Amino acid sequence: MPASMPLNHIPPEIRCALDYETLAPQFIAAPTLAYIAGGSGHDQTVAANRAAYARWAITPRLLRDVSAGHTAITLAGIAMAHPLMLGPVAFHNLVHPGGEHETVRGAAALDCPIIASTQSSCTLEQLARSAGPQRWFQMYLQPQRADTLDLLRRAEAAGYSAIVLTLDAPIQVASLRTLAAQFQLPAHCVPVNLAGYTPAQESAVAPGASRILQGVMAAAPNWDELRWLLTQTRLPVWAKGVMHGDDALALQAAGVAGIIVSNHGGRSLDGAPATLDVLPAIRAAVGKDLPIVFDGGVRSGADVFKALALGANAVAIGRLQLYALAVAGALGVAHMLKLLREELEICMALAGCAHIDHIRATALFHQREHHVNHD
Repeated sequence: MPASMPLNHIPPEIRCALDYETLAPQFIAAPTLAYIAGGSGHDQTVAANRAAYARWAITPRLLRDVSAGHTAITLAGIAMAHPLMLGPVAFHNLVHPGGEHETVRGAAALDCPIIASTQSSCTLEQLARSAGPQRWFQMYLQPQRADTLDLLRRAEAAGYSAIVLTLDAPIQVASLRTLAAQFQLPAHCVPVNLAGYTPAQESAVAPGASRILQGVMAAAPNWDELRWLLTQTRLPVWAKGVMHGDDALALQAAGVAGIIVSNHGGRSLDGAPATLDVLPAIRAAVGKDLPIVFDGGVRSGADVFKALALGANAVAIGRLQLYALAVAGALGVAHMLKLLREELEICMALAGCAHIDHIRATALFHQREHHVNHD
C-alpha cells in the first residue's frame, strides 16, 4: 500500500515541477510506481528521453524587452493560454480514487487542454462531463471497423474536439521493471471504453512461422485503415507516435490535422531514439505549416522551452500528471502545470523571448557541437 493518501494541500517539499516525481514514491505503492515509471525492455528509451535535454542549453540574452510577453498560442485554430497539454495516460485511478475526474479538474484550473485516453478508468462520456471544453480523445484502431466507428461516434457525440490516433504500439512490449515488481492491474482498472468490442487476437500461424510477425502483426493496423478513418469524421485527426520524417510526410499527405512526436514514453520499442533528438528532422521534413505536439520525458519549463525551440508547437505532459495527482489530487495537477508555466516564463524572460513564436533553435546551445577537447 502507498505510504500516504493524496493530500489536500501542496506539501512544502514541492518547489519545482520535478519535485512531484521525487515525492511520488511516498504516495504510490512500489509495484504500481514501477508500472508507471517503467518503459519497455531495459528502459533505454525512457532514459534517452530524459538525457536528451541535457545536450541542449538555453542561451541568455541581454536587454530584451519582454514586458508585453505572454505564453498564449493558437494550435490548429484553437486558442490556448499556454503551450501545455495533458497527454493520454491510462488508469488514473491507480494513483487517486477520483481518477481522471480529479485530473481534469486540475487541468481546467489552468486552462489546460486534455487528451483523454481510451484506457481511462471512466467512460469517455463520463470524462467529457467533467472536462473543460478543450478536450481531445485518444484512440486506437480496433480489430473490427464497426468498433472503431462506434468509438469515433461516441467521441463526437460527447463533444471531443479532436481525435488522436495512436499508431506506434501495434504490439505490447514487456517492461522488465514491471515484471520484476510483479505488478498486476487491480480489478477496478478495466478498459471500460472498450466494453463489448472485439479484442485483438493473434492470427493462427503455421509451424515454424513467427508468432510476432505472422501472428500479432498480421492483424496490425495499416495505411488503408488510417485513410479509411480519415474519411469517417469531420473532427481533426492527429497521428501520435511519429518518430521519422518520412512517416510524418506520409501522414501529412494522407490528410492528418497534425502529428504528435512521441515514442510512447519509452513503452514501445526499447532503444528508440529520444523524441527531442528526432524532433528537428521531423519539423524540417514537414515544414512550418503542420502542427506538432511533442512529448517524452518533460519535467520542467526548460524542457518545454527546448522542445518548442526545436520545432514543437505544443508540449504534452505524461507521467508527471500522475505523480502530481498522486501527491495532491486536482490541486497537485493544477500546481504542477502552474510551475511548468512559470518555469517556461522564466526561460522566455532570460532568453529574451517575449512570445512563444519567438522561441527558435537559435535560442539554444548544443553542448556536444561546441565541446572543446583540452586533453
